[in-house]
Amino acid sequence: MVKKTVVLIADDEDRNLRLMEALLLPMDYDVLKAVNGKEAIEKARSASPDVILMDVMMPVMDGLEAVRILKQDEETRMIPVVMVTALREVDDRVKALEAGADDFLSKPVDKTELRIRVQTLAKVKAYNDHLRNYQKKLESEVARKTIQLQNTLEALQIASLDSIHRLSRAAEYKDEDTGAHILRMSRYSEAVARKMGLAVKTVERILYAAPMHDVGKIGIPDKILLKPGKLDPDEWEIMKQHTTIGGRILGGSRTGFIKLAEVIALTHHERWDGSGYPRGLRGVQIPLAGRITAIADVFDALTSRRPYKEPFSVEKSFDIIRESKGTHFDPDVVDAFFSVQDKILAIKEEHQE
Repeated sequence: MVKKTVVLIADDEDRNLRLMEALLLPMDYDVLKAVNGKEAIEKARSASPDVILMDVMMPVMDGLEAVRILKQDEETRMIPVVMVTALREVDDRVKALEAGADDFLSKPVDKTELRIRVQTLAKVKAYNDHLRNYQKKLESEVARKTIQLQNTLEALQIASLDSIHRLSRAAEYKDEDTGAHILRMSRYSEAVARKMGLAVKTVERILYAAPMHDVGKIGIPDKILLKPGKLDPDEWEIMKQHTTIGGRILGGSRTGFIKLAEVIALTHHERWDGSGYPRGLRGVQIPLAGRITAIADVFDALTSRRPYKEPFSVEKSFDIIRESKGTHFDPDVVDAFFSVQDKILAIKEEHQE
């Protein structure tokens, strides 16, 4: 069923209201009436008419003020308003236009002119309504698709991180009791990176890249990797090669977090004072991601069982890190690490062996 065009007439004289109604009803319009500007605003907001015929001179609130209010309201500003007035001065019409009027009808109203004005403006209103409804549907669809894409992205991120953890265990499996090490140290790295004020995207990339820090251990012989005692100099030189092996495994990728994983694999054993390996980098020559991952990896190594040692207590491990500030570790990274000490301990507790 086709919806009828609704016309709101605002005039304080009952005779004018009845006359306008008598002209409009045979044109198959639904008619609403108001006796002043205030009532016209109320009915416009509640009924959302297609066209408003507004007298200028009315008590309580005149037509010009009513038009100003209607055109400032998001819900009613698109309703066309025709000023019906006996005023013919240019200044009066300018004031009506400034208030927001869309057209004029002069009293006494001509039936043919009234029909054309209402028909034209009703079509404009219908077109504007169509555009608004289409925009709302489009915005709703965009919002729905955005949520859908966000959910898909989150699912892919979770799946990717899970895959990274599982594949990283291939390198860690022989060296650790479980894969909990890579979970802990990547979360430690994330917490420190966030505390240092790194960009959200960078923090996320460190979380994804850190688990692959020791992927090069897959190329280290078991007799060295699992040796219960101290490594001799030759064995130690072979063990240190896991950094460059990891760099080669991860090199050449176009993916951001894989590129970062290559950097971490190569630099997480560098030391602030230049005594680390494989390149003996010093201070800020060491990429920040490598400096952050280094402290996370060492703390977890200190507090974990290894083939060559029993786990140290948390307190002793903290003391070792404090003592290594400015030698092994970047002082700023150490400060950030202890600023999130409670978070570090919560991660350790959550991901036990």
